[in-house]
Amino acid sequence: MNKKLLAVAVASVLAAPATALAQVTISGIFKVGIDQYKVSNPVPARTQTSEMRLTDNSSRIIFGVSEDLGGGLAAIGQWDVRAAMDAGGAMANSGNTWVGLRSTSWGSLTLGRHDLHYGKQPDDIAAKAGALMAAAVSLMDYAGGGGTAIAVTSRTANVVRWDSVNWGGFTMTAAYSTGVAAQEADLTAGATEKGSAWNLNPAFTASNWQIGASLWNSKSDGATSATVVEQSSNVIYGYWRMAGWKIGAAINNSTISTGGIDTSDRSALTIPVSYTTGAHNFYAHYTKAKDDDIVAGDNGSKMMAFAYVYDLSKRTSAGVTYAKITNNAAANYSFFTNTSGGGLSSANTSLAAGEDGTLMAFTLRHAF
Repeated sequence: MNKKLLAVAVASVLAAPATALAQVTISGIFKVGIDQYKVSNPVPARTQTSEMRLTDNSSRIIFGVSEDLGGGLAAIGQWDVRAAMDAGGAMANSGNTWVGLRSTSWGSLTLGRHDLHYGKQPDDIAAKAGALMAAAVSLMDYAGGGGTAIAVTSRTANVVRWDSVNWGGFTMTAAYSTGVAAQEADLTAGATEKGSAWNLNPAFTASNWQIGASLWNSKSDGATSATVVEQSSNVIYGYWRMAGWKIGAAINNSTISTGGIDTSDRSALTIPVSYTTGAHNFYAHYTKAKDDDIVAGDNGSKMMAFAYVYDLSKRTSAGVTYAKITNNAAANYSFFTNTSGGGLSSANTSLAAGEDGTLMAFTLRHAF
């Protein structure tokens, strides 16, 4: 009797309308590298100048949810979970995580955490098994001589985001954050300013080229008018493809002010190039951050990076990467994600003013 009831229950579930069930997908990447990291022109306080290490390259598991609501409307959600595969530790809800609605006529509206503005340059060196630390973000999305991240260089919190449908190649992203920190601090005792941020990102993509722009503006939370920090950043980017080649360019202009007084104004540019033939992928970029117009000292920097990646399958690849940052005497730009003690780094690896960094890496990546 119980077996008959179970069979009826299973048959009822299988016969339920498709619209009554949500579709759940699981995807992600596992990516870890063996790095040889070296510091040149060390400051006197640095007693060790090189190390070999294992480095997680932002491995993740992504749970996606979609439910058809009818009439071209769907409920959507994503949970992006990050964990350092080299060092262990608790899995962190630190990726692009959100819930929202998607329409075939007006696009999608989502609420949560999103990557905004940073990394818009068409630099593919970190794609597949190139080292994430070698990305042009290292110089393009930092200011103040290298010490200040633009647009967090990570997920922006508390975001309301709209992504348009594709209008014949043209797309638009518009986002607003009530506070880029983990939690708002508008009601902190003595606070006179409310933090916020906004981002606009129009782009046009054709079959073999793209051009786009990204505008970012943010103001810090829970501060007095004399200490509030504001950022303004504009990026123009694009690329062109032909016969396996991809050639791109991007220009970034960013300013920072504190209490209404400008404290940083710098420009950076990058030229990324890649070539793919069969299972062989070649990536390179030259990136330069110019001297800051406000910060004193010789604080420009330049970076060159190269990677070769071999595709073992559609999902698995192995690669070798070489990258070098050459800082001027007052610049302290470091490799992306290489902040000392960060989850994707190791202790005391941020470059001090005038130090140069060299990275050699062998990386394995599996996507699923």
